[in-house]
Order: sequence, then structure tokens, then C-alpha cells
Amino acid sequence: MLKIATWNVNSIKARLPNVLEWLADAAPDIVLLQETKTVEEKFPELEIGDLGYNIAVLGQKSYNGVAILSKRPIEDVTRGLPGNESDEQARYIEAVISGVRVASIYLPNGNPVESDKFPYKLDWMRHLAAHAKSLLALEETVVLGGDYNIIPADGDVYNPEDWRDDALCQPEARARFREILNAGYTEAFRALHSETGLYSFWDYQKGRWPRDEGLRIDHLLLSPEAADRLEACEIDRSPRDKPKASDHTPVWCTLSE
Repeated sequence: MLKIATWNVNSIKARLPNVLEWLADAAPDIVLLQETKTVEEKFPELEIGDLGYNIAVLGQKSYNGVAILSKRPIEDVTRGLPGNESDEQARYIEAVISGVRVASIYLPNGNPVESDKFPYKLDWMRHLAAHAKSLLALEETVVLGGDYNIIPADGDVYNPEDWRDDALCQPEARARFREILNAGYTEAFRALHSETGLYSFWDYQKGRWPRDEGLRIDHLLLSPEAADRLEACEIDRSPRDKPKASDHTPVWCTLSE
């Protein structure tokens, strides 16, 4: 069994005690991190390495940042989204681990919609969809995990009407997300859970976490070869209840071996 998790940690420095505790308790084989918010040289490789993880990082000062942690050797690392080399933001890292190709993705938020941030989001998603389709041609086990900043459907947000104008719910953004699914990817959590009202993000403001007013924006997308091996997928809410928690919580899946 191979356990793969995705987690937007909202600063690896600020959340390091929580991250180390969760890694020790949950013991995932592969972890896809987003919003590490640090350059490669300052990533806490020693502390995480002491738990048995190999590490690949694409960093950026104060913003963005993605990483892959693995208890197995990490090979064939690609830093930056292929086909979108002009993008200077640290939002994509890909590697091969035990024959499984994984990517950690931090997709642009896109707000406010009327700014240039929303066209940037849509363009980034266009490049992601193109690359995701190209990976299908390899006929490999592929897991594209991360903070997609997309609420796929109204059942994935606590109050859909309040979010109608948000970039995370815009029809164009949802359509780009569906384009990846329609190409042949399976959204792991939704494949195994039909329930609505299950979330992976709760804003720090207005008591969203205690009232369970959240969003489901962290996703694991599986190629057909990966979907055939899917055994389980869950949202682990426990880290969100810790002191100094990230506003996201881990989502994990297991693949048979």
C-alpha cells in the first residue's frame, strides 16, 4: 500500500511542529506540500529528514512554494509547470517515486475576479490541463495533488450563494478543472465519497472552523492507472484543530501495490 497526502501548510516554518507531529502519526509514504513560503536553502530538511523523508523543493521567499516528501527515493524531478516556463512563481513540482509520477500543485487563487489575477489563474490552468493530458499519453500511474483553489461544486462550500462571485467558483475556472477530469483523471475523494459538506479548508476569520464553515479545494487527481489502484481517500481534520494550525488540512489516498 502506498499512502499519498496533499497539504497546504501555509508556511512550513510557522507550522513545522504540527507538520512533524502529523508526519510521525500519520506516516504517509509521500507528501505533497503547498505554500511552504520559503526558499530552498531555508526549508527544514534536517528536521523532516530525521523522520525518514527524502525531499524535493521548489521555493520562493515569503510566497507560494511547493515540495515533495517521500520515504522512498525521489527521481526525475521537474521544477516548474512544463509548458509554462515564463511563470516565475513557485507553484509546481513533479517527480517519480517507486514508479508513480506525483506532482505538488499550488494553483493561483485568482481573486479579485476583476483584476489581472483571474486571467492569470485561467491561463495557468490551461497550461496545467495541457500538461496533465500529455502525462496520460505515458500510461503511467500519475497523482496530481495540491491546493487547486477550485470549489468543484456547490456541495463543496458551506454557503454557495456567498461564493458566487469568488474566483474559486467561477464557471470558467470550474470548467478548466472539469477539462482535466474529462481528459481521463479521477478526483479521488469524490470517487469514494458522495456526501456534501466535507471540507479541507476553513478560513481563520469569523469562526469558520468551529462552525465547520469550510471549502473543499484540496484535491488528488488520478490517472486511470492510479484510479485502478485507489483503495481509500480521506480528509484528516485533526491538524486543523491544533494550536497555530494551517487553514488547510491534509487529504490523503492509498494506492494498492
